[in-house]
Amino acid sequence: MQEQDPAAPPSDALSIGFLLGLLVGEGHFGGDGRQPQITLRMHVRHERLFRWLTSTVPGSRLYGPYHHGGRDYYQWMARGDCLRREMVPLIAAHRDLLDDHTAGRFDAMCERYGISAAGGGGEGGAPAAH
Repeated sequence: MQEQDPAAPPSDALSIGFLLGLLVGEGHFGGDGRQPQITLRMHVRHERLFRWLTSTVPGSRLYGPYHHGGRDYYQWMARGDCLRREMVPLIAAHRDLLDDHTAGRFDAMCERYGISAAGGGGEGGAPAAH
């Protein structure tokens, strides 16, 4: 078995499937107008899952726990190089597994921020011109 590059996203089928399932069910593909991001927000009871995500997706970040409005949650984010060089190519390689709604959100994020689904596309964090 080949050793995985510690700076790369998961390469085993189970981890990829689990990650994609989380993103389909709970993920958000968007950005702040300057840079794209993938966000996953869930209750604090899922802390172990979030710790797995941060160790499995190098460069991703975990924020929280947050407690407001009667909600207690963590927020996981992938942006910057992690998103452009690792997450986008990983998701694009398995795009056929995404439902139409999730694929559309993924495509819209890539288009808005000028990211090539082949990975690493676009310059800086500026949105693509329309």
